[in-house]
Amino acid sequence: MPVSVDPDQLASLAPSIRSSYNDAFAAGQDVLDQFAISDNPLRVAHFMAQVLHESGGLTIQFESLNYSADRLPKVWPKRFQPLGPLDPAAYAHDQEKLANEVYGGRMGNVDPDDGFRYRGRGLLQLTGKDSYAEATTILRQTYPDAPDFTLDPDAVISSDWCLKVAAAEWFSKGCNALADSDSINAITRAINGGLIGLAERIEWAKRTKNVWH
Repeated sequence: MPVSVDPDQLASLAPSIRSSYNDAFAAGQDVLDQFAISDNPLRVAHFMAQVLHESGGLTIQFESLNYSADRLPKVWPKRFQPLGPLDPAAYAHDQEKLANEVYGGRMGNVDPDDGFRYRGRGLLQLTGKDSYAEATTILRQTYPDAPDFTLDPDAVISSDWCLKVAAAEWFSKGCNALADSDSINAITRAINGGLIGLAERIEWAKRTKNVWH
């Protein structure tokens, strides 16, 4: 029998959950089933741990790039002074300028404003035009009516699509098998590209395993 994710479970983990995320999960059992996440408790626990971390306890829709001048060299040491060429004061608290600088020219971002347009969004913080295009391709295999997320990036955070995008990304990166092996490091690398926030992800996994076990 598929493992369910119900409103009470979500509320216990994410008391400040966004309404769009809450609505998505309320109608999302078929999505979890479709991508085989609900096949066992371990998959659900790991999926939810990553989602809860990336979305700040289901409260974050857009990536925040509102950094102070002091913080920027710590996040991007090779880009900002004293080690990098850029003056952090010129980018502090300017999210659009910063996004276009740090994300521009990579991840499929080619136009001048692509870095900001395709900044992180949604339950797993989809980032970069290539990722938005990939999500479109993957989802249309199951949901032919899926929008083109490169044309409508904000659809990634809508109640209709946010869970489907996250589940499809999880599935396409082979995370079900990694979850079966209980390998949080490998799952984090697949989702994040590195091990950023690993300690927090481990803590979330402990909590989610208490809910789904």
